[in-house]
Amino acid sequence: MSETVASSHGRSSVKSKRRLPRSLILLGSGIVCLAMALVWLGIPAVSSQGIVIRSHFTDGPLPTKPDDEAWETIAPIPIPLSGQIITRPVWPEPSAKVISVRSVHDGKDIAFLVEWQDATKNEQLTPGVFRDGAALALPLGNAPAFFCMGQLDHYVNIWHWKADWQSDVDRRKARAKERGRKKRGIRKFEVIPRRPSSVEDLIGGGFSTLTSKNRQGKVKGEAEWDKGFWRVVMKRPLTKDGDDTENEALLVPGRMQAVAFAVWNGENKERNGQKAVASWLQLLVDPVGGTKALTKS
Repeated sequence: MSETVASSHGRSSVKSKRRLPRSLILLGSGIVCLAMALVWLGIPAVSSQGIVIRSHFTDGPLPTKPDDEAWETIAPIPIPLSGQIITRPVWPEPSAKVISVRSVHDGKDIAFLVEWQDATKNEQLTPGVFRDGAALALPLGNAPAFFCMGQLDHYVNIWHWKADWQSDVDRRKARAKERGRKKRGIRKFEVIPRRPSSVEDLIGGGFSTLTSKNRQGKVKGEAEWDKGFWRVVMKRPLTKDGDDTENEALLVPGRMQAVAFAVWNGENKERNGQKAVASWLQLLVDPVGGTKALTKS
């Protein structure tokens, strides 16, 4: 773009100006601020950039439970975690230092298995008591957003698995099985919330902007805690032609896109922004039938 600038002597000259995109300026400012904060707090920067998570295609049954044997055929990808120090209250020392991730799809649905070490199982949320949790974030557009909660005009779709919601879902399933059996004695009365899934489906456009979608249950969750480890499966249908994608992350076979993760340890009083995070990684979704004809958006 060019503009004419008049001098004090009545002469004019043409100067060429190039404006940087606003998103690039915001990204650069964020990187500088993050680097300064890390130095000031004395926190070593843990980078997960350059890591590629491959979602393998399978023509067999899709594993939907943490103990499905099909997961053992996929090598886990270790991902380092850092503390959240972008907004207050900062959390520079989360308890979780690394997670492992596996992914697989069958051309219809995609599933992720997220595992991390956690010495205690925290599945209650009451005053002063906090739950364990994990989240997966995917940008709604083609360009990555700010990885914590997105930013204005660059929204993210967040799948937030919650240990207390998993407990509600599991207890309701157990109750349904009991109803099918003839059981004598006094029946225990317990109020269990009805939840379509243990995963809350959210949209974020910056800090303090998380919004729960009106329709829940598209993203399913299954989890188990055993011997000091959480194993959480999150599953969602792949994007197909004709889908309403206004508030849905695109998950298309043959496509490479960004993905981010977060973990909360309730025993360590972690909640909301107090968490361990892994910034944008690359998610490579195999095309149906194999690994040929991959595209990058």
